[in-house]
Amino acid sequence: MFCKVLSAAIGGVEGYPVRVEADVSEGMPGFLMVGYLASEVREAADRVRTALRNTGYPLPTKRITVNLAPASIRKEGSRFDLAVAAAVLGAMEKIPAGNLDGLMIVGELSLSGQVLGVSGVLALVEKAKKLGLRRCIVPAVNAREGAVFRDMEVVGVSKLKELIEILQHPEQAGKTVVDVDALFSEQAAESEGQEDFAQIYGQTEVKRAAEIAAAGMHNFLMIGPPGSGKTMIARRIPGILPRLSLEESLEITKIYSIAGLLPERGSLLLKRPFRSPHHTTTAEALAGGGRIPGPGEVSLSSKGILFLDELPEFRRAALEILRQPLEEKRICISRTAGIYTFPADFMLVAAMNPCACGYYPDRNRCCCAQRDVIRYLGKLSQPLLDRIDICANVSPVGFDALQQTGKEESTAEIRTRVEQAHEIQKERYLGLKARFNAQLGAGDTEKYCGLGKKEKELLGDAFDALNLSARAYHRIVRVARTIADLEGKEQIEERHILEALGYRPPDRNLWMKGI
Repeated sequence: MFCKVLSAAIGGVEGYPVRVEADVSEGMPGFLMVGYLASEVREAADRVRTALRNTGYPLPTKRITVNLAPASIRKEGSRFDLAVAAAVLGAMEKIPAGNLDGLMIVGELSLSGQVLGVSGVLALVEKAKKLGLRRCIVPAVNAREGAVFRDMEVVGVSKLKELIEILQHPEQAGKTVVDVDALFSEQAAESEGQEDFAQIYGQTEVKRAAEIAAAGMHNFLMIGPPGSGKTMIARRIPGILPRLSLEESLEITKIYSIAGLLPERGSLLLKRPFRSPHHTTTAEALAGGGRIPGPGEVSLSSKGILFLDELPEFRRAALEILRQPLEEKRICISRTAGIYTFPADFMLVAAMNPCACGYYPDRNRCCCAQRDVIRYLGKLSQPLLDRIDICANVSPVGFDALQQTGKEESTAEIRTRVEQAHEIQKERYLGLKARFNAQLGAGDTEKYCGLGKKEKELLGDAFDALNLSARAYHRIVRVARTIADLEGKEQIEERHILEALGYRPPDRNLWMKGI
């Protein structure tokens, strides 16, 4: 008898349907699996046969053929085990074949019949929803992850026997329920009192630069000696960004689910990512790699912060790979099996010392020769520096600043202003691809960041005096637009231009000469 059921696989960050077909017929006894399968999928035959026997459903001495369609796409992973078992049981007439209609089944089987968790369940349930299916059966450990879609019925099973009972009596299936609103409320309460800007004394100018960067989602570079607070400031930037919306949370959770990084029995990730890879990280780890690529650091930091500490210590190839995602907010990886696109909508925050020892140009403490300073700074290319909107010099904190008793601004106070600036941009760019000032192209910059006569004259003088490029010109205008948004001003004023000019990244050639 023939039977089929729907399962799914992962390609990039999206699920795609895989039809599992089983046929039990007379002939030479055997269990044959076909459909362009990887070795771990072929091994499902032995796992399913043993799990069914240990559950009390031994296979008949007949020829069993299982096909995973479409045959033109290579199938990898162990998430098809449960669907193969269901299709075989349907072909054996142990369950009504009609009960498999409108279902998607994913999960891995152990030899004892236990159902093991798999990665990417959120993406698979999302695909089932788009296909118009009514129910998904997934491992119990993944049930909360898939149940965040309110109009999908997600049923978790921990044993093969439970699956059989559900397929025999569908009306008895228990739906997993997740209160998404309650999760967001609890998270808002938990986030208060964590790493706070109020814990950082002094550094008023750097904190101001960090606020502007967060308000416009501008890439941000801090340069200063060791111990001046660069990492402390970077780790607090996610706290001043607006809290995640449900749509953003789903996108982040889907990426982490595919990467297998969700906490056990997790549902939604409710904090903005903060990824801080070590400087020995390879280009493949940043971009995403493997024969079938998975998400890299640029994707895992999407909707959050990618923090690169000790920026010049990263390999040149790893840094240069950031240029495309910084511009396009996505990264495309080509393999023989196809082209995989991953989101990379992150805000780059970087920190670096001015030289290898960290104290240049203080010659009382710096022990680096001039050629060593040039070699150290030369690790950063000008195209990469051109993609950084705001640069701040971080000075050492003095003893008096550490002893001050005055109250510093808290993360909550700064976040309020940042949220207001985000709302202004959301309304201004409604219907556009750009959502923040930092994402504006040259044409949109001219349209939405108009300058008055005095402002144009000021920027024209700066353009000639500082030998600015066209890219630098637009970058300064976008930063000025963000400063005006923080003040609630509709027009960019001269003081906004002057402040934005103060945040311009260094010119690499002059920088390396010590000018």
